[in-house]
Amino acid sequence: MKYTNWFVVVVIASSVATAAALGIAIGGEASGKKKIDLRTEAGVKEIKGEWRYSNVKIVEVDHKDPDGKPCKTYNIEPKAFGADFDDSKWEIVKPETLGKRRSTGLVCFCWYRVKITLPEGVEGKRVTFTTTVDDYGEVWVDGKLPRNPGQVGGSVVAGFNAPNRVELADPKPGKTYQIAIFGMNGPVSAAPLNYIFLGDTFLEISDK
Repeated sequence: MKYTNWFVVVVIASSVATAAALGIAIGGEASGKKKIDLRTEAGVKEIKGEWRYSNVKIVEVDHKDPDGKPCKTYNIEPKAFGADFDDSKWEIVKPETLGKRRSTGLVCFCWYRVKITLPEGVEGKRVTFTTTVDDYGEVWVDGKLPRNPGQVGGSVVAGFNAPNRVELADPKPGKTYQIAIFGMNGPVSAAPLNYIFLGDTFLEISDK
């Protein structure tokens, strides 16, 4: 019996030490981290937001080829990345349905928009917005899409069904950020039969 008790004590101590090393708090939440699930009503309520959605059209436009000669090419409408873009007439999307397939299939694109108001407790913290678009995504924050040569992920396409993680600058309680997610069906050259939806989408507040 004594050996059994000692074995139990050793196992518990080892588990606690492992959890501490991994930064995992007893109770299931990472130590020093808080996640706000933006695919739930409670999460969206906490950031005082509302999801909006629109399909994107591919339109023919006038342009110039590399030699400067007039040509026809293509662009998208609407260009809904701006912080002051009016999405008031768009479909309101319940957060629990963000995992529902949307858009038109084959070669198609769409926009998801949400305004985030930071809650209390973000002072001195790192605040990161994360989303996983099925299949590719770009994330605009306040009308900006910062990118650099060789960049993978962040604001630009991270990969096939790969998460985009964007750190929100200068976080303060009550500060707002307009998020615009451009979703793309893919692979584009394969004219996929699937549709577009959002996987895990959350705000993470963590120690720097």
